[in-house]
Amino acid sequence: MSATYQHAPLILDIAGTALTDTDRRRLAHPLTGGMILFRRNWVDREQLTALCADIKSVRNDLLILVDHEGGRVQRFRSDGFTHLPSMRALGELWMQDDPGLPGSGAMHATNAATACGYALAAELRACGVDMSFTPVLDLDFGSSGVIGDRAFARDPRMVSLLAKSLMHGLLQAGMANCGKHFPGHGFVKADSHTDIPVDKRSLKNILSDDALPYGWLNSSLTAVMPAHVIYPKVDSRPAGFSKRWLQDILRQQLGFQGAVFSDDLSMAGARLIDGEQVSYTRAAVTALNAGCDLVLLCNQSTPESEAGGQAVDQLLQGLQQAEKANEWHLSAASEARRRALLPAAPAVDWDSLMRQAAYLQALALLP
Repeated sequence: MSATYQHAPLILDIAGTALTDTDRRRLAHPLTGGMILFRRNWVDREQLTALCADIKSVRNDLLILVDHEGGRVQRFRSDGFTHLPSMRALGELWMQDDPGLPGSGAMHATNAATACGYALAAELRACGVDMSFTPVLDLDFGSSGVIGDRAFARDPRMVSLLAKSLMHGLLQAGMANCGKHFPGHGFVKADSHTDIPVDKRSLKNILSDDALPYGWLNSSLTAVMPAHVIYPKVDSRPAGFSKRWLQDILRQQLGFQGAVFSDDLSMAGARLIDGEQVSYTRAAVTALNAGCDLVLLCNQSTPESEAGGQAVDQLLQGLQQAEKANEWHLSAASEARRRALLPAAPAVDWDSLMRQAAYLQALALLP
């Protein structure tokens, strides 16, 4: 295989707050497409900015990603970062009409959602982060602990309009978006980080409810992350490993054109395929062949992880070998979708951001 690949599908992480030589080697690998940050990678803004700059010095096309939604899922909470509201708080604002002005709550909520997206993206970009995995498009059925207040609401119309408003704020700050978890994680109680959720509803039921936002937002979403959930009336495989979900339904039926990320392959539900526990390489190859453009392997680079981080090297080597054996194929289209997620314009630095009128207005509009 040549040194320059047409497709860099792996998103990995690092153990600490600065790059080690091992981290640099893994990031420089042509199959690596980006890095996801966690709270363990954070000390303060100065350190985060230096880390992001160091990552880009290894390869300037690497995507720097983070789960930074607001509410309880926000990796950076100190040294000036705004404590963003949960998405449920925006849904609750929707329901608070001004006396005598029906619908005003919805207008206030969509405006606040745009402000939330702008503040979120502008602060991250000022430190060198390219993209956050947001918004959550799951519906709040009141039964999922792992989703809970991360969801805007139960009504897919509210979810879609609030998500679109938040994505508009992201876009104003130059950031792409990622709707998750397709086709919907809100109905099942089990947490796919530790269990393998099963949703026994029919395809018709799911498409007429949970999956509606993906069709309604197909011209706005730049990325999607499927759920590690099995929907046995549609496919025996979890959505992230299912050609039917990703190619037939998401791309063909719902018209989605952007990038598809797998969820973390280290999660409990991520490597059970056709009833068999498989290797990280087999899981990654299956996800790529099903229609994912990018695959995540998280929390395997720390000293406490499997074989002290060797799982990352084994996956890189395994993907190389699988490609040589024609078990999966490099995709120029997937690589184009990955690169389209990179910011197109320079970010505003932090000090300038603190004086920027649009940013100050966004902060004033947050609930």
